[in-house]
Amino acid sequence: MRTLALLAAALLASCAPAESRRAASASPRSTPSIVSLNPCTDAILAEVADEAQLLAISDYSQRPGSSSMDLARAMRFRAVSGSAEEVLVLKPDVVVTGTFLAPATADAITRAGIRLVQLPIAETIEQSRAQVAQLAALAGHAERGAALTARIDRALALATMPSGSHPKAAVVWQSGGIVPGQNTLIADMLHRTGFASFTATRGMKQADFLPLEQMLADPPDVILMAGDTYSEEDRLLSHPALSVLKNTHRARLDPSLLWCGGPTIIRAAQRLAHVRNSL
Repeated sequence: MRTLALLAAALLASCAPAESRRAASASPRSTPSIVSLNPCTDAILAEVADEAQLLAISDYSQRPGSSSMDLARAMRFRAVSGSAEEVLVLKPDVVVTGTFLAPATADAITRAGIRLVQLPIAETIEQSRAQVAQLAALAGHAERGAALTARIDRALALATMPSGSHPKAAVVWQSGGIVPGQNTLIADMLHRTGFASFTATRGMKQADFLPLEQMLADPPDVILMAGDTYSEEDRLLSHPALSVLKNTHRARLDPSLLWCGGPTIIRAAQRLAHVRNSL
């Protein structure tokens, strides 16, 4: 009898872990695990997802020249270059990326049964708000998305042009002398913070080249230099000839503020308001 009792107890003990494992696998996780392959979505997800939930971010976010989030915070996450092999080994529930993902990589991810969410570059504040809400809902923390949107709205309200003021004509002069188009997030930001797009009124489009000679002949009120003014490629952004423009204010605009929405809008609004208030 004692032998039978010991055998029964051993069988029960060996079954218990298996039952526990089956129960754990049968009950879905309350929030999905996520890998982000885009610096813009990296910055938003770092705000709205749990840190343990975000398995990896893009390695762009750990580079000073391309990050849209605090570098110290970015370094707390694992970073991937975006290859399918790196993603698959992490076994996320969802991969979030931009619209320029290589088709072969996208195919490998979806064939592995991983949900793929591709978001375009936000061209307006409204589009960015929608993306914040979408990513927060995806992460299972809609309330964090609402809180981030409220912070963005407060920053924009504080950066609004004072009553009675008139918009200042501004050029965003990017690396290589190109300018942003009218249907871009930075153009929307300029409009909301008391500037008018100087290049848009002259029919210039996204990535058009604005030569130094044209800038000197037809100067704006403000030149926002959004390139590396110390590099050989961008030497025209700080060309000595610009010093003759006595009625044109020149100010530095970090290139990282141009493309991403979400929390980047807060920093961009603060910078543009500071430039406007210094005029």
